[in-house]
Amino acid sequence: MGIAQACLRYSWGKRMNIYNHIAQLIKRYPVLQACESEIWSAFTNIRDSFRTGGMLLVCGNGGSGADSEHIVGELMKEFAIKRPLSDEMKEKLKNASLENGELLAEHLQGGLPAVTLTSNIALSTAFANDAVPELVFAQQVCGYGDDKSVLMGISTSGNSKNVIYAVETAKALGMKTVGMTGEKGGGLKELCDVCICVPAVATPNIQELHLPVYHTICMMLEEEFFG
Repeated sequence: MGIAQACLRYSWGKRMNIYNHIAQLIKRYPVLQACESEIWSAFTNIRDSFRTGGMLLVCGNGGSGADSEHIVGELMKEFAIKRPLSDEMKEKLKNASLENGELLAEHLQGGLPAVTLTSNIALSTAFANDAVPELVFAQQVCGYGDDKSVLMGISTSGNSKNVIYAVETAKALGMKTVGMTGEKGGGLKELCDVCICVPAVATPNIQELHLPVYHTICMMLEEEFFG
């Protein structure tokens, strides 16, 4: 078998392994079949960002804010599969510290660059006090964002003002934008490049569907870069 053929076979096999995560999601949650193409598009946008040196910014309020932190936690460390460092990176760590290099090389894991905009209390309270509180996510997008990166905004109604302002700022910076919301979609549905509108109306039901969706996206990304 030639190299090109082998690469094609590998790429197709890897693609199927990645897509299988969506298939398993729909098997467990049949109502999410309506979101299949949007989940795939969200994955490809974030994947392409990571490939080009971009990062994922995530924001939301309340339970959606907790989801934002949850997503970052799954991406920045091992989630479903092992993420060993490359031999080259391990060697660099050992050379950088004779005392601690072995510890670092053994225990550090591969990470995918993601930041939640909900956690910086000093910045958030300072900006809320000195400027416009509803722009606190948008301000962080101004600081972190670039045209290689992606913003994911989570809002069960799709109408959270601070999330919408963040998405508008991201679009001005040339970022790709992904929304996660409920059945009605709200403002995010029209504003985002990709919007995953799970088929539920009540806030608790929407949140219960958001979790398996973003778990699936995180597993797909992990498979892509570490599988």
